[in-house]
Amino acid sequence: GGRNLEREIASLCRGVASQIAEGTIKKATIARKDVQKYLGPVRITEERAARIGKPGVAIGLAWTPTGGDLLFIEATAMKGKGNLILTGHLGDVMKESANAALSFIRANAVTFGIGEDFFEKQDIHIHVPAGAIPKDGPSAGVTILTALVSLLTGKKIKKDLAMTGEITLRGLVLPVGGIKEKVLAAHRAGIKTIILPQWNKKDLSDVPPKVRKEVTFHFVEEMLEVLKLALEKEK
Repeated sequence: GGRNLEREIASLCRGVASQIAEGTIKKATIARKDVQKYLGPVRITEERAARIGKPGVAIGLAWTPTGGDLLFIEATAMKGKGNLILTGHLGDVMKESANAALSFIRANAVTFGIGEDFFEKQDIHIHVPAGAIPKDGPSAGVTILTALVSLLTGKKIKKDLAMTGEITLRGLVLPVGGIKEKVLAAHRAGIKTIILPQWNKKDLSDVPPKVRKEVTFHFVEEMLEVLKLALEKEK
C-alpha cells in the first residue's frame, strides 16, 4: 500500500516535470480532477469486475486501523471428502464464521437446491486474497455465506455490491463495527449498493450526506434477505 502510493506520487511528479521541461507549464498545483490526466483511467473498477465475474466471489467490507477496505472472498469446490479448506491468513474468529456459514448451508441444502450427498463428495476451499495480511473478526460472515451459496447454486453476485455483517447458525445477521469506515471505502471504490445489518442503520448518521446519497443501502435481519438482494436471478 505505502510503496504503491509512493510510486503513484512519483508518476505524478514525473508528469509535471515533463510538462515544465517542455515549456507547456511553469508550475502546477495538482487537484483531484487532475490525477486521472497524469495516472490514466481508474483501474479498480476493471480489476474488481475481473475478480467477481464468476459464481463464488463476493465483496465484503473490512475495518482496518487506517480506515475501511474491500475484502474479496473466493470460494471453489473440488472432489474430496467434505473438508473445508481456509486460506488467506485468517484468524480464529473468521474461521469460525466460515464454519458457521457452511453449517447453515448444509442445514438448508434443500432450500438452495443442493444435493444431500454433495458435501460428502466435495471439498470446499475459501480463500481471502492478500494472504500476507492477517484478517479476523466476525463481520465477513455474510460475505462468506453469500460467496458459498453463489458457488453452490451457480448464481453470480450482482456487480458493484458489497456487504458486511456477522451471522448465526440460524442465519440471523448481527451488527458489526466500523460502519462509517467501511461505507467510505466502498464509496471510494465505486460500490453502488451496500447490504448492512438492520441494527447498524443508526450508524449511517456518521456517514457524510453526499456518500449516503450516492450509495443504495439495504438493511437486513437474516441471510435469506441478503441472498435475495445479492444474487443475480436466473435468466
